[in-house]
Amino acid sequence: MKKIAIGCDHAGFEYKEAVKKMLADAGYHVHDFGTNSLASVDYPDFVHPVCNAIEHAKADVGVLICGSANGVCITANKHQSIRAALCWMKEIAELARQHNDANVICIPARYTSTEQAKQLVNTFLATNFEGGRHEHRVKKIPIEVNL
Repeated sequence: MKKIAIGCDHAGFEYKEAVKKMLADAGYHVHDFGTNSLASVDYPDFVHPVCNAIEHAKADVGVLICGSANGVCITANKHQSIRAALCWMKEIAELARQHNDANVICIPARYTSTEQAKQLVNTFLATNFEGGRHEHRVKKIPIEVNL
């Protein structure tokens, strides 16, 4: 069973609740990092705990939701081992997994419906990384730190 870390800002709160219920009903272990209301919040406060859970093997993948999904995606990709993908249609979610081995899906609540968001998450979770010609590219993503 996959462990899923989920987080959002105020714009993604209602979507997060719907996706979280869908995942729990499907038998996934879901760790909800918030937010827990429609009150305005700063999305990095919820993105970093989701990404930390993945980096420390407490979650297998992450789901992040905000208005445009740009903020959560940019923030998530600051983490060295995170490959976050902004997905607004099924084919993008498939390719993010197949070609980029994405481990976080970022969904734009203001540009998708709740049903689309659920479909995107299901597609993301059901799609495997193809490896092969894509593997060496994905290995080039992390930066080398020269201290």
